[in-house]
Amino acid sequence: MSMATTTKNNETAILVTGATGTVGSEVVKRLTSPSSSLSSGSRVRAAVHSKDKADKLRNENKTIEIVDVDYNKPETIVDALNGMNKLFLLTLPTPNMSEFALSLIKEAKKNDVKHIVKLSVLDADAEPGIMIGRVHRQEEKIIEESGIPYTFLRASAFMQNFINYFGEIIRTQNAIYHPAGDGKVSFVDVRDIAAVATEILSAKNNEIKNKQQQQHEYKKYGITGNEALSYSQAAEILSNVLGRRISYVNITEEDARNAMKKMGMEDWLIDALLELYSLIRSGNASQTTTVVEQITGRKPISLEQFVRDYANFFN
Repeated sequence: MSMATTTKNNETAILVTGATGTVGSEVVKRLTSPSSSLSSGSRVRAAVHSKDKADKLRNENKTIEIVDVDYNKPETIVDALNGMNKLFLLTLPTPNMSEFALSLIKEAKKNDVKHIVKLSVLDADAEPGIMIGRVHRQEEKIIEESGIPYTFLRASAFMQNFINYFGEIIRTQNAIYHPAGDGKVSFVDVRDIAAVATEILSAKNNEIKNKQQQQHEYKKYGITGNEALSYSQAAEILSNVLGRRISYVNITEEDARNAMKKMGMEDWLIDALLELYSLIRSGNASQTTTVVEQITGRKPISLEQFVRDYANFFN
């Protein structure tokens, strides 16, 4: 069903893809909150591909526009972008994600989208890099070649992964099983990623661009937490905050592969994650940046604060 809409020159109309996911849902929440810096009359449209999640989002937020998107159905992409002038691009990691991005960016170009903010990964342009970085870099190149102004948010590992991937085991076994050795990671809270994204997306869409919007165009930001921590150190923080002993167990790659197979992961994704874990073990995932503070004016959320805020998910 077509969503024929028009947008005034000074109105900001933002399409958020992946709107029900870990990061996308936080971006939607911040953009539509009463404290958002979006001007009156601005619009936020959430692109979803799950009816159940769409219904949940609709119940939580009565004002947001919701549109179904299936990257295999071009007409849904057309409807989603109709009348939008900004795009928060978040795509699921798949071997052919660049094909989906190409369709989306072509349609964005037709709709005269003024700015794309893409969620990417830290060191996406490293050579030769890792598989996850390479597929994100393919998307970045498609955006660069489109000529549409962009901002790439290259994020480190999410703190929320401790809930999404380790939460049940932490609750039931008081342990984290991971093949990361003593390597450190500059974990970042997705709320900080969303805060940076919304600061950039909220800039007014005037014909004469304001300085706030211009300063972020054609930029690639590495987004991390304030410190790099090993999984052993993370387990100590969890233990201290939750008041019980959480252990980190450094497992072999073979054990990790077997566990992921049991979870039903595809082989390409297992290979990609094991490549990432190897990067962590080598000490190449520990770099930190000050981007969160530079753009939001506050320090990144610490892992300790994250655990305090989400303690009920671990108990």
